[in-house]
Amino acid sequence: MSNKKYLSVSDAQAFISKALQSVKVPLEDANLVANLMVQSDLVGADGHGIFRLPAYLKRIRANGVNLAPNIHIEREQGATALINGDNALGHLVMNKAVEVAIQKVKQHSVCWVGSHFGNHSGAASVYVRKLAEQGYIGIYMAVGNANHMAPWGGIDLLLSTNPIAIAVPAGDRPIVLLDIATTVAAYGKVKVAAQKGEPIPEGWMMDRQGMPITDPQKSSEGSLLPIGGYKGYGLAVMIGLLAGALNNAAVGKGTIDFNAHHDLITNTGQTIIAVDPSAFGDKEEFIGRVIALVDDLKNSSTLPGVKEIRVPGDGAAKVMAERMRLGIPVAPELLEALNACAKDCGIASLDL
Repeated sequence: MSNKKYLSVSDAQAFISKALQSVKVPLEDANLVANLMVQSDLVGADGHGIFRLPAYLKRIRANGVNLAPNIHIEREQGATALINGDNALGHLVMNKAVEVAIQKVKQHSVCWVGSHFGNHSGAASVYVRKLAEQGYIGIYMAVGNANHMAPWGGIDLLLSTNPIAIAVPAGDRPIVLLDIATTVAAYGKVKVAAQKGEPIPEGWMMDRQGMPITDPQKSSEGSLLPIGGYKGYGLAVMIGLLAGALNNAAVGKGTIDFNAHHDLITNTGQTIIAVDPSAFGDKEEFIGRVIALVDDLKNSSTLPGVKEIRVPGDGAAKVMAERMRLGIPVAPELLEALNACAKDCGIASLDL
């Protein structure tokens, strides 16, 4: 533990913002993206935060992102909206989607906001958390930015990790929050393992013969495996339809691998749904019922060797409290990659 280096939250945000500004991202946008990127790191989604900065910079330099976008509502009907992200940095598109969702849920008690022409926007939990902090239930679905999963029983990579996140407010307790890829592991975790030179567990990926892959360097030769076998595959398909096909965004064969093609428009599709619990009864009573279930789960009997029963969102709350205090842990390999970025960007390197 002692050789771990930590980067304070404010230093991480300042570093990201300066790097983005060096490639002509406007100041306000750079600050907002930096803030949202660090929120992924704060909850332990290490494959989705500052780790992604080198890839984002590569995409910007290849003119793969629009730095002067017109992010706008393209269609609007009642409690629904379709946002055109105009190929902006993904965080800006999702930030707009959350703003629209908050306006609409206040008006209609429920809303469904889809978006297309977005980009990678970090951990899904960041956006549903924003809704839960305002007292709403938030649901998020997206088509991942590269196909890494074959259909159940197949070998052609036609699906992505297609994440889903759900956040439910719990009063003064940690938000009950599930953020999962429909694959056993998010591809970001494979990338982190590759950067650290660590193997990946058996069960994350298979090769074209159906044999396990444990070397993350060979990840391009295989497929990520779905959660729960064919059920995870089915869930990935449905999320692809709701976040991709419905929004006139890329899905299936139309998905662009943003790791391989930095200059191509990804047309990333995302969906955010907001629900006001007070539409269904007294809000405080609802919170009480949430807390009652959480307590029943946490106080339930454990199997031998199990210290505690955890509830979705527990881990993130714990990690967030720790990282707000200590900062974001930075592995030597990540520090090296970030300082290479600093050199390219002409900004001060990180001295940890």
